[in-house]
Amino acid sequence: MIEAAAISQKAGAPVKLTWTREDDMRHDHYRPGGFHFLKGGVDEKGKVVAWQDHYLGFGYSAGKTYSGLGGDEFPARFLPNIRLEQSTLVCDVPMGPLRAPGSNVFAWVIQSFIDELAHAGGRDPVELRLELLGDRDMVPGSGPRSLPYNAARMKGVVRLVAEKSGWGTKKFPRGQGQGVAFHFSHRGYFAEVAEVTVDQDGTLHVNKACVAADVGSQIVNLSGAESQVQGSVIDGFGAAWQQELDLQHGAIVQGNFNEYPMIRIPDSFPVEVHFLKTDYPPTGLGEPALPPIAPAVCNAIFAAIGKRVRTLPITRTDLSWS
Repeated sequence: MIEAAAISQKAGAPVKLTWTREDDMRHDHYRPGGFHFLKGGVDEKGKVVAWQDHYLGFGYSAGKTYSGLGGDEFPARFLPNIRLEQSTLVCDVPMGPLRAPGSNVFAWVIQSFIDELAHAGGRDPVELRLELLGDRDMVPGSGPRSLPYNAARMKGVVRLVAEKSGWGTKKFPRGQGQGVAFHFSHRGYFAEVAEVTVDQDGTLHVNKACVAADVGSQIVNLSGAESQVQGSVIDGFGAAWQQELDLQHGAIVQGNFNEYPMIRIPDSFPVEVHFLKTDYPPTGLGEPALPPIAPAVCNAIFAAIGKRVRTLPITRTDLSWS
């Protein structure tokens, strides 16, 4: 808008300004990156008893990050021993939100680490998540501006997605597996199971995804609601799989979709959607379906070939196996 106004002022006439794709991609606001340093503890029964996360996030000044790790982020409020820390890496790159702001990254980190703790303690990943959610139906926020967490609703969608995906009922050969994840954001409760195949050369295929959602009882347009969820899942996987921007000499290198690939039809996959209708007011729908897909896929990759993805995009990790 500012550029169009400046040109119009110089020209003394109305103008229409259209950027090229390259101009747009190289002069935008970008999703903030960051690093998480996690530690966790499990007891002799595989129960999670301690959690620590030190988040280093990019920001514009000391203590001012573009995406803050809130003190109520799960599993805070659900564990007796938890420590969350945050440090800022000052960066002059303009940054801003991507779909499901904050949640789109934190879900991947948190749900991936929960999966690591489940396997370290010899526990089923679904079973451990239900245990982490505890016995309280409603967990209050820790402050006046924090949202309460309805653990009963989240347990409902975790159980539903496990049932509909056939969790624990299938035997997969090496190179195939299922992964599960859940996340609460924009007041919506979502759990997802991804089923993947990883070829021996490391080529990744998502065979299908199953989604269970609790967004209240008032779904007026079921087809539209399903499309919102399916689009979120495909969008979220595309971003996690192979989308990456590089900075060289202060400038973005990639300029178009041949260098920053969007997911295409041959790489798409069926997304099965199940709504758990409850007597709650309607919540967000277009954004909260996105965060769980990245950890669900990465956890499925581990189940398939025993390799952990700890850096995004997924293409940064060598998935080849023999």
